[in-house]
Amino acid sequence: MPKIIWVLVFLFFTVFVANAQEPITLKKDSTAAITAQIDTLQPVYINPGKIAGRRAAFRSAIIPGMGQIGNGVTVYRIAKVAAIYTGATLLTLSYIDNNKQYHRYLTELQYRVNNNGKPNPNSDLAPYATDRLTIAKDTFSRNKWVIIFSYGALYAVNIIEAYVDARLKHFDVGDDLSIKFSPSLNLNSNAMYGYHAIAPGLKVTFRL
Repeated sequence: MPKIIWVLVFLFFTVFVANAQEPITLKKDSTAAITAQIDTLQPVYINPGKIAGRRAAFRSAIIPGMGQIGNGVTVYRIAKVAAIYTGATLLTLSYIDNNKQYHRYLTELQYRVNNNGKPNPNSDLAPYATDRLTIAKDTFSRNKWVIIFSYGALYAVNIIEAYVDARLKHFDVGDDLSIKFSPSLNLNSNAMYGYHAIAPGLKVTFRL
């Protein structure tokens, strides 16, 4: 009996001491958390060619040729700007001439309409028939619209060319790109007659 009592007392103190101990908490590794946070951060890629292309297109949209000059002053780019303004000058001169001729024929036709079809005796167009004058007037009118659309096309080409030039300026082809030309012989066979012909050729090899 006393042994049982001592065993119970021993178990009671054992449980009491075990409950009185503070719980042990495990702290997370801060270094691992920081490393995981760094790993989740992906680097943001910025395409310099795309940004330069947009800037060049915007400059050429404001002032034609400014995008080409902004990409770098070279003989080739100066020649392109000169071509843009030369084309615009030629279109302007052509528009002025066609507009002048259009109003010339239009004035003669209006005179004939107001005078029962009689030609203007003071005009150099008096010997021509009315239907021919009408065709000439419509032709010059159509030419004016063609020139106007050509202005728009030249303006668009100016912007597109500046954008493409800026993109190609920042395009890295690398130092490993090479091209090799080598002669080759091609064997052509005729299955029907058993004839074999050798034709010279040129082999082009690109190394990336």
